[in-house]
Amino acid sequence: MSGGGVRGGAFITIDGPDGGGKTTQAERLAGHLREHGTTVHLTREPGGTWLGERIRELLLDRTGSTAPTDPLADAMLFNAARRQLVREVIAPALAAGETVICARFADSTLAYQGYGAGLDVEMLRDLNDRATDGLHPDLTVILDVPVEAGLARKAPGDVTRFEAEYDLDFHRRVRDGFGAIAAAEPERVVVVDATRDIADVGDEIVGLVRARATHDEPPAGGVRING
Repeated sequence: MSGGGVRGGAFITIDGPDGGGKTTQAERLAGHLREHGTTVHLTREPGGTWLGERIRELLLDRTGSTAPTDPLADAMLFNAARRQLVREVIAPALAAGETVICARFADSTLAYQGYGAGLDVEMLRDLNDRATDGLHPDLTVILDVPVEAGLARKAPGDVTRFEAEYDLDFHRRVRDGFGAIAAAEPERVVVVDATRDIADVGDEIVGLVRARATHDEPPAGGVRING
């Protein structure tokens, strides 16, 4: 497919620390691909299903919270929502030849509950794999932004429990965790500087997708992204 399209069946995730603009960039990428003839299903984590949206409210809403939630309880809730999203939405869309773009996915659990909150990362990887039946994105774009700058971007109404309950050191560990994930899986994960203009960031993401579209062979266990 010429002109910046992507062969259906590709799974792309947009992830990273708070305030990086994940939702905005996921929407921009989806719009670009649709304009070039790709059928796209855009979704988010946690959420994307009836169950996922209810779990999202529990996880992110700090109304009435009197004590921090145990990190393993958080991880299990995220993976419950993830399981439903994969089974109900992502896997069927991929099987139907659609490209799926998801704002946040399993890497967030590794970064927040693992690197940030101190849970064993390999245990979380196993939990993620069980929840997703081993499904991994073909391409993950991490929108990187310094912690203070990212948190400052959050509007008062968008502040979640994770900003309210955790300190800057936690968020710095989260950011470092995303960096470690990218360093360990450079074939899948690309870090993008999200401190720049929204349009410039979006153009770079489109460029990354186009670059991956030149690959003739799919990554091991993955789905080919092709032009």
